[in-house]
Amino acid sequence: MDGQPEIITAALGYLEQGWTLAESWLLSPAAWSQFALLIVAYVMAVMAARMLRPKIAALLTPEETQKNILANGRRWLLAFLPLMLPLLAYVFTAIGESVVRSLFDSGAVIAFGKRVFLFLAARILVKEILRDPFLKLLGRYVLIPVMALYAVGLLDLVSAKLAESVVTLGNISFSLMSIVRGLIAGSILFWLGCWSNEQSSAFIEKQQEMRPATRTLAAKTAELMIFGIAFLVLMNVMGISLTSLAVIGGAIGVGLGFGLQKIASNFISGVILLVEGQATVGDFVELDGGEAGKIVKMTARAAILETFDGRWIVVPNEDFITTRVVNYSDSGSANRYEAPFSVSYDTDINLVPAIIEAAVATHPKVLNAPEPPDCELRGFGDSGVDFAVEFWVNGLDDGENKFTSDVLFLIWNALKENGIEIPYPHRVVELHDKRKP
Repeated sequence: MDGQPEIITAALGYLEQGWTLAESWLLSPAAWSQFALLIVAYVMAVMAARMLRPKIAALLTPEETQKNILANGRRWLLAFLPLMLPLLAYVFTAIGESVVRSLFDSGAVIAFGKRVFLFLAARILVKEILRDPFLKLLGRYVLIPVMALYAVGLLDLVSAKLAESVVTLGNISFSLMSIVRGLIAGSILFWLGCWSNEQSSAFIEKQQEMRPATRTLAAKTAELMIFGIAFLVLMNVMGISLTSLAVIGGAIGVGLGFGLQKIASNFISGVILLVEGQATVGDFVELDGGEAGKIVKMTARAAILETFDGRWIVVPNEDFITTRVVNYSDSGSANRYEAPFSVSYDTDINLVPAIIEAAVATHPKVLNAPEPPDCELRGFGDSGVDFAVEFWVNGLDDGENKFTSDVLFLIWNALKENGIEIPYPHRVVELHDKRKP
């Protein structure tokens, strides 16, 4: 092996050690007894699993109608039943290990078997139990390789090699092991953070006694706390001192003062909006700049408005603080609208208000409070007498609701039923004969 690269030499050395170990196991009575014990432990685990699994499944399976926390917990535990076989084999093997070590003062083979059973448990966990795509990916490319190294007894060796390999960036030095540990811990913490954020947001949204703005603020606060704690835990796992982040914090402060000034202003404006509740999700607003729409989402930087024609407008939070905003409060507030119309000059106009008010009041969305429909005389036009009926409804006269259109139909039908003519423009044309003296 002289003249070979170091990596090939090391690999050949490990192969030689593995062959020596395998040869010693094949020729040792103690090793054969341990192999026999592993087989017996596995057979006993198969028999026990066949007997216990139906009973445990029946015990953990709740009725379909049950939706409480206890029932959901039982369903969650039910998913782990496939782990019963390898874990029972591990337990039976551990019981027999003490007997073998007392008889032969050796347990290398049976210790290897225990690690193999744990590897099988990890494989079943990733293949049959995990359903989340991110966790499945993490288990396939992280958990299973780690358990494979542990099963063949190389995990400590690989960990030591990674710990010895140091990467230097300027004045900062860290090992490859810390990078691997940080990636694994960061991935797990990121998933836990996302899951916790979803659960907390769902819980907060169910609290209907809270104002929508308060619920949004609570959800954002919980999100910041969850990911802040995850970041601090990750720094601790990677061995990075939190005091060393003071320089980074100072740099961020300088950036906020210059390049990130607008972002900081929008963030603070968003917090003010959520606290005051002057504009919240579900309100229909109109800004001085002409942007108008229903607030469908409020983020840390901007509010998203949805217009009636389906377009989304992203409006910075700062605009809600520094400019005039008209809030129509589409979330259930009453608004007044009017529908103009005209009648012929031949009509007895004293009868028109009562007829129109009664007709408009039949609309199911027209309110009697704060005021019932009110028909008013507006003027005398060129072609007819001008009227307008004012009415109150919940929400806006657009989008899903076309209140004015419905009211105009009611006016038309009421006037027709009462024989009242709706005028149209008239023009008088005079012809002069220039031939006459």
